[in-house]
Amino acid sequence: MTAPKIRSPRKPKGQGAERREEILDAALRLFSEKGLHAVSTRQIAEATGVSQPALYAYFATKDDITAELCVRAFATLVERMEEARATFKPTAECFERALRVYVDFGLEEPDAYRVAFMVEKGLDGSYKERVGDRPMMAGIGAFQRFAEIVGEMRDAGLTHDDDVQSMTQTLWAGLHGLVSLLIARADFPWVEREVLIACHIALLRRGTLKDVR
Repeated sequence: MTAPKIRSPRKPKGQGAERREEILDAALRLFSEKGLHAVSTRQIAEATGVSQPALYAYFATKDDITAELCVRAFATLVERMEEARATFKPTAECFERALRVYVDFGLEEPDAYRVAFMVEKGLDGSYKERVGDRPMMAGIGAFQRFAEIVGEMRDAGLTHDDDVQSMTQTLWAGLHGLVSLLIARADFPWVEREVLIACHIALLRRGTLKDVR
């Protein structure tokens, strides 16, 4: 017997900013539970406790909701990276701590990470046409913070390579591989998580930096 669908009670109008946040929270939760492409705006509206037309007063399409969640995820990552930069010095230890910031963000905010990094969004260009450049520019902003850290290590003469862009992209790809696997394949018989993370970051550090401390 199929369990009856539970709807959130309809809420009073006129709670603009709060209602917008409720929509985003409901969408993020549903995307995590069902996958982005399996969720409709009708389901998001029902989970929020509003009508579908009322939802459209805040977000014209599901893509607009996804774009906002992407921008917010990157903003959170940037905030964490800027906090790390406040005490950053061009040393191997600080470099490893900076890499760890990315890993911790992904594992502590897995729902946001999925939407920002793990869902294909209109590879034919249609997604960008619908939502504009905001998600991409937010992602590039986060990347640039990362590149600044790598640049400081290069300027201190500590890196094997001089190409900051290629080093940063390689490091980002390496970190993403670890985070996405730990999120998407949590049931795999990984070694103890902290050991795995430390080993992965140490390998990335040795591949990037000269053997100096």
